[in-house]
Amino acid sequence: PKEPDVGGRRDQLSVKKLRVVLFALCSSTEQAAEHFHNPPRRILRWLRRFQSHQPRALQGRYLSLEAEEELAQWVLTQREQQLPVTEETLFQKATKLGRSLDGGFKISYEWAVRFMLRHRLSGHARRAVAQPLPKGVQGSASAFLEFVQRQVLTQALPLAMIGALDELSLFLDAEVLGSEDRKEGALQTVGTGEPWCDVLLTILADGTVLPALVLCRGRPCPLPSVVPSTILLEAREGGYSDDEAMELWASRVWHKHASCQGTKGMLVLDCHRTHLSEEVLAVLSSSSTLPAVVPAGCSAKAQPLDVCVKRSVRGFLHKKWRERAREVAEAALDCATLLQLVLSWLAEALRVIGDCPELVHQSFLLAGVLPPTAGTAGGTAGTGERQEELISWLEQRLSLEEGQGAGETPRSSPQEEEEEPGEQEVLQQLFEGESEAESFHGFEEAELELMEM
Repeated sequence: PKEPDVGGRRDQLSVKKLRVVLFALCSSTEQAAEHFHNPPRRILRWLRRFQSHQPRALQGRYLSLEAEEELAQWVLTQREQQLPVTEETLFQKATKLGRSLDGGFKISYEWAVRFMLRHRLSGHARRAVAQPLPKGVQGSASAFLEFVQRQVLTQALPLAMIGALDELSLFLDAEVLGSEDRKEGALQTVGTGEPWCDVLLTILADGTVLPALVLCRGRPCPLPSVVPSTILLEAREGGYSDDEAMELWASRVWHKHASCQGTKGMLVLDCHRTHLSEEVLAVLSSSSTLPAVVPAGCSAKAQPLDVCVKRSVRGFLHKKWRERAREVAEAALDCATLLQLVLSWLAEALRVIGDCPELVHQSFLLAGVLPPTAGTAGGTAGTGERQEELISWLEQRLSLEEGQGAGETPRSSPQEEEEEPGEQEVLQQLFEGESEAESFHGFEEAELELMEM
C-alpha cells in the first residue's frame, strides 16, 4: 500500500487540537484559552494551520448541504436567544438532523470545524451584515427588510419614531460569586436557566438612546439607593414573564416616548422572548406603532442593535466584571452590591453610546431598516467594512472611558504599537490577502483579532 503523506499528516491537527479550535469558534479564543489552558496565539496558529492545510474530502456519510443549512440556522437562533452553542449541543443537533440518513451518520471534530468556518458562524463576526445567511432564512430576511423599508417610505415615518428593541440577559452563578474561587465565571451573558437580570435596550433611528429597563429576578436587600437616570430598575422575587417584561417596557419606556411625538411609528424587535400579548399590542396601537418582528435567525443582519451596540455593551460588561472579579478574588460579594456595579457599568456604556448619535443612526442604515440614502449604497462588502468601523470606533470609545479623559485620543502603549501591525499583517494575509478566499469560507482578519482580545 502507498505510504501516507507524512508532511500532510503533520500539518493536520490532532483531535485534541481540533476540539480546542471548535471551542474557540463556538465561543471565543479567550474562553478556549482559559478552558484548555492554552495561549490564545497558539489556538489562532492551529486555526491558521487548519485553513492552510485542509485535507482531502472527508470520508464517510456526513450531513447534506440542506441539513447543514438547517444546522447553521439553528446556531444563529441559539445565539439570538443567548443560549449556549457548545461542542455538546452542536453534536446533539447534528446527530438529530443526521438520523434521517440511510446507512448511518458520521460526525467528527474535523467536520464540525469545517462546518463552522464554511457557514461563517464565528460568534464574533465584525462584518455580519455583509455575510450571507443560510438559504432557509435569507429569503425571510429580504422580505422583512423590504417590508420595513416600504413602511418607512409610504407612512413617512420620522426617524424619532423608528425604534429597535432587544434584550440582553445576565446569568448569575451565586455559588461561584460567594466562593473563594475565581469569580470571573459568576456573571455570564449566555445560559440556559432563568436570567438574573434582563436589560431591555432601545435605540431610535435619529440616534437617540432611550432609558434601559433592567428587570432583576430576586429582590436585592437593600435595593440600590441611587439608580442612574438612563436606567429604569424593576426587581421582584419571582422575576417577570416575557409578557410582563414587555408590558413594563411598553408602558414605562415606549409609551412615554411616543406620547411626546404624536406621530406614527415602527418598532423592530425579535420573535423569541418578546411575545406580543394583547396588552403590549394595545400599548403599541395606542401609540400608533407598528411592530416589525425580525424573523428567527435574521437578527445578525436585520436588527439594528445587533450591528454594534448590543455586542459592545455585552463586551464592556464582561470586561468590567473580569477586572472587578480579580480585585475581589477572595472577598465576599453579594448580589445587591453586584447589581449596583452592573447598573453603574451599564450607565457608563449607555452614556458613551448616547454621545454617538451618528453611530446609532448608521446601525439602522446598515441593518437595512432604513431605505439607503445617497452615499450609503456600496454593496455588501461596503456595509461589512462600515460595520467593522462602527464596532472598532465604539469599542475604542468604551475603552477610553476606563481611564482617559473624554476628549483625549486613545493611545497604544509602545509595545502594542510594535506588536499589533505584525499581527494584523499576518491575519490580513491569511484571511483576506494571500490565502485563497474561494477555497476557505471562514473568518475575516478582524474577526480573529476580536477573538484574540
